[in-house]
Amino acid sequence: MQLIGLHHIAVIGSDYPRSRDFYHRILGLPIVSETWREERQSWKLNLALPDGSQIELFSFPEPPARLSRPEACGLRHLALAVADLEQARHTLSAEGIALEAIRIDEVTGQRFCFFADPDGLPIELYECRR
Repeated sequence: MQLIGLHHIAVIGSDYPRSRDFYHRILGLPIVSETWREERQSWKLNLALPDGSQIELFSFPEPPARLSRPEACGLRHLALAVADLEQARHTLSAEGIALEAIRIDEVTGQRFCFFADPDGLPIELYECRR
C-alpha cells in the first residue's frame, strides 16, 4: 500500500448553522458542496483546504457527546498550517474566539497555539514560515 496524502477529515457538529458559519466564514474554507440527506435527516458539507484535502462537516439528530480534550485518547486535534500566526490569531480574536497562549514546538522551533470549534474540538494553528 502506498498512501498519497490526506483526503478529508470528518467533523460532526451539534449545531449545523453555527458550525457551518465557523468553518466557512470564520476559518474561510470554501464550500465544495452542501447536501441535505433526507434519509438521515443530516447535512453534509464539504469544505476545501488549500492543499486539496477537505473537511467534511456533518449534522446528525442528537449526536452523542465525545471527549474532545487535546490529551484524550483517540484523535488528538485538527492542526491547520498558517503562514502568519499573529494575523490568524487577530482574525479569530476579532470573532470572539478564545485562543490559548502561543507555544514553541520544542523539536521544530515553530510557533503554534490552540483554540476550539463550536463543539469544543481542539484546533491547532501551526505557523509554517517559508
